[in-house]
Amino acid sequence: MKKIVLILTALMLVLTGCSGNVEKDPNKPFAGTTIYVYNWGDYIAEDTLQLFTEATGIKVIYDPFDSNEAMYAKYKSGAVNYDVLIPSDYMIEKLIAENELLPLNYDNIPNVKYIDSSFRNLSYDPDDTYSVPYFWGTLGILYNTEMVKEEVDSWDILWDSKYSGKIIMMDSVRDSFAVALKRLGYSLNSANKAQVDEALATLVEQGPLVQAYVMDQVKDKMIGEEGALAVIYSGEAIYTSEYNENLAYAVPKEGTNFFVDAMVIPKTSKNKEAAEAFINFMNDPQIAFNNTRYVGYSTPHTEAKAMLDEEVRNDPAAYPSQDIIDKCEVFVDLGPDMTAYYNDKWNELKASLR
Repeated sequence: MKKIVLILTALMLVLTGCSGNVEKDPNKPFAGTTIYVYNWGDYIAEDTLQLFTEATGIKVIYDPFDSNEAMYAKYKSGAVNYDVLIPSDYMIEKLIAENELLPLNYDNIPNVKYIDSSFRNLSYDPDDTYSVPYFWGTLGILYNTEMVKEEVDSWDILWDSKYSGKIIMMDSVRDSFAVALKRLGYSLNSANKAQVDEALATLVEQGPLVQAYVMDQVKDKMIGEEGALAVIYSGEAIYTSEYNENLAYAVPKEGTNFFVDAMVIPKTSKNKEAAEAFINFMNDPQIAFNNTRYVGYSTPHTEAKAMLDEEVRNDPAAYPSQDIIDKCEVFVDLGPDMTAYYNDKWNELKASLR
C-alpha cells in the first residue's frame, strides 16, 4: 500500500510539474481572456465573434445598444466594465472630454493601415489617439416609391399632411432635432436656445402626422410597407432595399448629418491589449469585408471597399458624391448645458405625443 501511495504521489508531482511548464501559444497570448464589447444592434456579421475567439482564444460578451445616449447612460452607470465601445463621433468627443477613454497602442493594431486617409485625424479625435473608424454614413429619408410619387428632396415632406400616419421618425434626440433644425435652415449643432425652441415647435406641430418614433423597428416597418416615409441611417436604408424593391433613399437638399462610428477603449477596460487585439481583428481585410457586406453600412476600410461589388461601390446611398457630403455636418458634443437643454426639449416633445 505504501508503494502505491508513493507511486501515486510521484505521478502527481510529475503531472504538476508538467502543467506548470505548459507554454502558451505565442499566437494566442490572451487565450482564455474575456472582453466585453458594446456595439449598435445589427452592426456586425453573425460569425465575427466566433471567428475572433477561434483566432485568438479571447471570449467576447457582446451587448447591443440603439442610441448613443443609451450607450452613454449604461456605460456611465458602471453596470459593466466594457473593454470596447463603438459610439458615434460626437459621443467619442464627449467621452474624450470627460477623460473616459484610454489611448490606443497602435503597435497592437497594425491593421489600422487599411483605414482610408480621409477618415484619419477627424475633428472628434484629431490625433487618432483614442479611436479607429468602423462604419460611416448619412441621415436621410427612406420612402416607398409606390406610396410617394413626388420627388423626395426636402425635409418638408415629413410635414405633409397627406402622409398622416405613414411618417416614421427616429427615437433619438440629436437625430430628430437635426431634421427639424436643418429644415429651418439652422445648424444641426445649434447652441442657440431660441432655434432649438423653434425646432421643438415644428416637431410638436408634426406630431399628429407621425406613426411612431422608433429605432431598429423602422426596418421591419418599411419593409412591411407600414410606412411611406421614414427618417433613417443610410446603412439601414440599403438593408431595407434588399428586401423591398419599392424602397429608395434620399438626402434632403437642406443638408443632413454625416457620421462616423468608431471603436474605442474606455477606462473601465480590464484587458486593454485583448481589446486592441479585437480592434485589430475587426480591421483584418476579410473580416472588415464580411462586416460591411452583412451590415450594409459604408466602410472606411480601403481593402474591404475594394472587395465589394461594383454596384455597391457605386451606390450613392452607400457612397454619396462629394457634393452631397459637402452639404452635411458632423455632430459635435454640445457640452453639458446645451446637451441638458436638448434633453429637456426632447422630454417636452415626448410628453406632447402622449
